[in-house]
Amino acid sequence: MLRTVPGTAVTRRALLSAGMGAVALGLTALRGAPATAASRAANRFELTSSPAALMTEKALYDETVLQSFAFDNVNGHLYTVQVRNGSGSAAAGNLCVTKLSLSGAILGYMYLTGFGHGVQIGVEPSGTSAYLWTETDGVSEGSDSWGSKLARFKFVNGQTLTTASTALTKYAPVAGADSTTCAIDPSTNRLIMRYRLNDQRRFAAFPLSAVKAGGRPTPLYDITQPAGLGTFQGYTAYGQYLYLLDGTAYSDGNPSPGNTYLTSVDLATGEVVQRSFTQAWKSLTFREPEGMAIQLTGSAPRLCFGFATGVSGARQTAIIYKNTLV
Repeated sequence: MLRTVPGTAVTRRALLSAGMGAVALGLTALRGAPATAASRAANRFELTSSPAALMTEKALYDETVLQSFAFDNVNGHLYTVQVRNGSGSAAAGNLCVTKLSLSGAILGYMYLTGFGHGVQIGVEPSGTSAYLWTETDGVSEGSDSWGSKLARFKFVNGQTLTTASTALTKYAPVAGADSTTCAIDPSTNRLIMRYRLNDQRRFAAFPLSAVKAGGRPTPLYDITQPAGLGTFQGYTAYGQYLYLLDGTAYSDGNPSPGNTYLTSVDLATGEVVQRSFTQAWKSLTFREPEGMAIQLTGSAPRLCFGFATGVSGARQTAIIYKNTLV
């Protein structure tokens, strides 16, 4: 996927009733002041905990490699994004979005023309519908295309959007940034944006409402991407912590169990808190790490990460999770 690299369990009902961020971080942190070390630790996923599978070897609408995914935690759906079938789609930034049930049944699709690579996406539930947040206005760099702005649009089954579509609302929260993507933390209703500025990869966190208001909102956090990662493959956030996924597909030089790592980063300091090699579902065919997202369930939140698997021309998807908090 991306080849340029830099350098107490809470129920879903409790999160919603307590105003999202107040539960996850406490009122002090919600106002922008740093949370205490104790409150941060109480909401961190333990990356060495045992994994479980939400779904494995599920087909998407197109047959290409999964790039990223996100959950509609209100309506119980999963949205994935991949480069669209067809020669030249990667360089053109053409993407395919698939809507799935939580058991992996395909419920719909959309095509996005000229958007980018699909490194990460976010979902904003709205009643029984959902708005997707993606990169857009892709700029070709070699064989791939990377978004230069963010876009919000309603998922409409069977629709094809271009970057000129009136269905899009575009945003550029950081002046001069490119290679922009985003995720949404459903526990705090924050948008997490990964971007490149002055040849440096960074992450910024904003209240989602502030981004939707337009202009250049002041970030709650803005940190440099940690050094020492492998091939970058996805990210998400839960409360005070940012989670990163890196690694590559199996190959002669990278045999099973592969080189997939999970990393947690403190958004307040930019420091790496934990980095853990994972052999989760090492028996998958191909097994390229792709995408991360937070799923809110009735028992505990889940830190989910994906793998593209299957054979060329008929790729499939696996979504794995960890749900132990420390």
